[in-house]
Amino acid sequence: MNKRPIRITIIGLGLIGGSLGLALKQADPSIVVTGYSRRVSTVRKALKLGAIDHGSGSVTASVKNADIVFICTPVRTVKDIFGAIAPALHRNCIVTDAASTKVEVMKWANRLLPGHVNFIGGHPMAGKEVAGIDAAEATLFRKCVWCLTPSPGASKYSLGKLSKTIRYLGARPYVINPARHDLLVAGVSHLPLVLSTALVSATTGSKLWKEMSRLASSGYRDVTRLASGDSRIYTDICLTNQRSIVKWTDDFIRELQHFRKLVAEGDEALEKAFNKAREAREKWLKSRH
Repeated sequence: MNKRPIRITIIGLGLIGGSLGLALKQADPSIVVTGYSRRVSTVRKALKLGAIDHGSGSVTASVKNADIVFICTPVRTVKDIFGAIAPALHRNCIVTDAASTKVEVMKWANRLLPGHVNFIGGHPMAGKEVAGIDAAEATLFRKCVWCLTPSPGASKYSLGKLSKTIRYLGARPYVINPARHDLLVAGVSHLPLVLSTALVSATTGSKLWKEMSRLASSGYRDVTRLASGDSRIYTDICLTNQRSIVKWTDDFIRELQHFRKLVAEGDEALEKAFNKAREAREKWLKSRH
């Protein structure tokens, strides 16, 4: 007898959800993928791209027969989705998300999801500065770390099954405590988006910007890349990880004040500081490979 194909539902068909669907179908065409988005036009695009097999007009109905549910929406939307899908989730269903913060999501899951499902928080460390289904690509998650934060009630079997699915995408599952996740990611992911945005605000708000913009080149473009991201997603991240982002912002301000002092005083220690930072970054880049 042929084994029944796995049934996966993706709620939210933007960059992450669309890329997830494409990657799943590329990895195993037998996987049956159902997709839901508030916008009918987005569902149609996902169907046309081959990211999903079926589109659903109801978030509740979309999860009815799902073995695994991926929620790929802005963080604060996840709470409402938990409440909407809870009555339709079958026993032992695995529910996960792709939100950039985890502590608040885990609290919502504990309060709103039924005890007979397995909730495992998730966060793929991948993305682009552009959003939407049009930017989706099957290779988005290859070689990326995919953080997993299992709830206390999630079974080892469900964690193994979800980890296996994530490996299908070319990603590396990484189990981590939710609070630890939010602290670490605030430094390497959330702080950069704040800095990128602040730099754009500081420069474009200047009376000199009209002339300065003609001189801005690759350096400015690269450092400000994240400022082109989705403002709703960024706002949700900041409002669900305030303490950690403030901590890293304070640390950065202290470092920036240090550099300001070196520059203002014409201190020869500037070169040493630049060398130290360059060496640290080179070491990190080598470790990635």
